[in-house]
Amino acid sequence: MSVTAAQGFEAAGVAAGLKSSGANDVAVVVNRGPKKVGAAVFTTNRAKANPILWSQQVIGDGVVEAIVLNSGGANCFTGAFGFQTTHQTAEKAAELLGVGAGDVLVCSTGLIGTGDEIFRGKVLDGVGRCVDALSADGGEAASLAIMTTDSRPKRSVVSRDGWTIGGMAKGAGMLAPGLATMLVVITTDADLDAAAADTALRQATRVSFDRLDSDGCMSTNDQVTLLASGASGIRPEPASFALALTELCLDLAVQLQGDAEGASHDITIEVVGATSEDDAVAVGRSIARNNLFKAAIFGNDPNWGRVLAAIGTTDAAFDPYDVDVSFNEVRVCTAGGPDRPREEVDLTPRETRILVDLRVGQAAATIRTNDLTHDYVHENSAYSS
Repeated sequence: MSVTAAQGFEAAGVAAGLKSSGANDVAVVVNRGPKKVGAAVFTTNRAKANPILWSQQVIGDGVVEAIVLNSGGANCFTGAFGFQTTHQTAEKAAELLGVGAGDVLVCSTGLIGTGDEIFRGKVLDGVGRCVDALSADGGEAASLAIMTTDSRPKRSVVSRDGWTIGGMAKGAGMLAPGLATMLVVITTDADLDAAAADTALRQATRVSFDRLDSDGCMSTNDQVTLLASGASGIRPEPASFALALTELCLDLAVQLQGDAEGASHDITIEVVGATSEDDAVAVGRSIARNNLFKAAIFGNDPNWGRVLAAIGTTDAAFDPYDVDVSFNEVRVCTAGGPDRPREEVDLTPRETRILVDLRVGQAAATIRTNDLTHDYVHENSAYSS
């Protein structure tokens, strides 16, 4: 049920005609309370879509009644008309739900630079139909409505002692820090205030979505939202809630990684032995963004030289001639030199693990990425056609 697994939430998803396929493309998630708490994190791209600009204003007071999402159009770089479309979307939902427009978040995903009166009319019509269809079983339909190039919906549920967190996500490309080309809605019936929700969300996204770096490209429309209804009547310990939320976010991040456009390998890069977590992240990200490394994995080539060349571009503290590198549990490089024969490495499975030991400290971090394939290039060469 994803976003309707937690008590106090209703959702719906409908086909409003934004997608030529006729699939669901507008979704609404409503918090019925008793609390109406919201927190969100947004793309750090300076080029932000109109829904992001709107939602950044809405989230300021920590009160959110509902969130409207559409696929089939990003509503980005569409000028004043686009911002008016976002505003009208929030107003339409607010009018039908009997709430204030300033408490309605809006998210959009799809092609940048497109949008007209027809697009606006379809979104507004979809909002009305979603409100009419709202139900406690509507989470599945909503998760389908936010898909773009996704091959499957991403949903997750985590339950603890009397309270639940549910989530849905979309994303298959432009997966890079500052979130990804992702829309994520997370709901919980735990009793949280706005400050606690914000703190937990930032803790969870820092080690999950922000460490998913599929292709190094940052979207204009990323938004991860947490809504809390308090319907369970249970106020969990902050650490316990943050741990459960992180578990859910990691699950969704792995699902996003597994559906990355054209990918044939899901690559987990674990960096250990660093002097700081920041150094470990920097090293892992340098590998994840190295096209030569990613192409080698596509070709099932355990080319550890490309790993060392990639990490040598960072400012992290380590000696490049004292580093160990393993591919799928086979250490092919030790102390900056050859170790086990490359022929011992099997890179045919989709799941690929890279372990880099910097041998200078105790800090560690994990970055998730994918290989660079012909299919990825083909899909993105024809994205707007």
